[in-house]
Amino acid sequence: MRVLIVSQYFWPENFRINDVAAGLKERGHEVTVLTGIPNYPEGSFFRGYGIFRKEREDYRGVRVVRVPLVPRGKGTPLWLVMNYLSFALTACCLGPFLCRGEFDMILVCQLSPVTVGLPALVFKKLRKAPVVFWVQDLWPESLSATGAVRSPLLLKMVERLVRFIYSSCDLVLVQSEAFFRSVEGMGVPGDRILYLPNSAEEFYCPVPPEQDGEAGRGMPGGFRVMFAGNIGAAQDFDTILAAAALLAEHRDIHWVIIGDGRMRSRVEEIIRERGLGGTVHLLGRHPVESMPRFFSLAHVMLATLRKEPIFALTVPGKIQSYMACGRPVIAALDGEGARIVRESGAGVAVPAESPAALAAAVLSLYSMAEEERRKMGEQGRRYFESHFERNVLLSRLEGWMKELKGKAA
Repeated sequence: MRVLIVSQYFWPENFRINDVAAGLKERGHEVTVLTGIPNYPEGSFFRGYGIFRKEREDYRGVRVVRVPLVPRGKGTPLWLVMNYLSFALTACCLGPFLCRGEFDMILVCQLSPVTVGLPALVFKKLRKAPVVFWVQDLWPESLSATGAVRSPLLLKMVERLVRFIYSSCDLVLVQSEAFFRSVEGMGVPGDRILYLPNSAEEFYCPVPPEQDGEAGRGMPGGFRVMFAGNIGAAQDFDTILAAAALLAEHRDIHWVIIGDGRMRSRVEEIIRERGLGGTVHLLGRHPVESMPRFFSLAHVMLATLRKEPIFALTVPGKIQSYMACGRPVIAALDGEGARIVRESGAGVAVPAESPAALAAAVLSLYSMAEEERRKMGEQGRRYFESHFERNVLLSRLEGWMKELKGKAA
């Protein structure tokens, strides 16, 4: 099939759609990605990129076409609105000229914002190809949950846009089973909604720890609780740091943060104010391929989200990565993510925004025999292989697209 993927974010930005595109290419499909200039999460264009620079690239055999956009800046509401709308506008206007030829299928990866669906609908109209819309983030719920939009009028306008986009797509995929009700509430018939969870790239697998390797540099000793990912508002670092303060007397319990994001400066400020510099360590961003090496040096991996109804429906992609690497998990969040951790036996789940519960969970695994933690990691790995394995999910997606193509013929 000739597949067009529309995603505002793509390599060298680190998102799972990169691997999906490469996976479809590996299976013999001709894949083109329409995307923007990489600027996430720093908020400025990556080095070497800019307006009318590197407009066309190749990623593992996938043709990448980029259109201009306004970078996210510091992630303030105004800059985000300009970022979202500029991509939608340039992809609608320039995309059809830059991505010439016919397409059998259009796959939209809707991380955020939902406006990424608009260019796909333009292509649907012009090229007569069906659209598969993969919902990674529920709108307008996530806007109100993060405080990005508070106006009821604006939220209502966004809801109308979501209804229009969903109803115009031929198939809607959801990354969490808990998304079904919300998508159906937008008027999409149940038989047009299918469950496609996130997987993890093949390099996410158990590896032996290397204390003297690159990942070990700057790594503290003692018992390591590791968080890997975006340092943002949704990840609830207030709870992480409050739990770290509760356990500050346990000088051999260390909180290791791998990643970056717009809340980093605030997190650094709180660490200084509370005197947590000896037990909380910000190690910055590292290549995604090196993550299994970092994970191997952790005694337990940490996933957190704020206490919001929308986040209870979401499964953070890091959970799949942690489980794929066979590491025990503490999930300080509600809903679907917590259910998966409990159901798999991969670790411990505690309520969101409860520093005392998180601290107690850390102490529990700290006191646990290494063999028990190892068994948790093994159970998580088995669950991953049964529910989230990459090739199984790619085959599922490929089958649905082939069926949809057959109906459109």
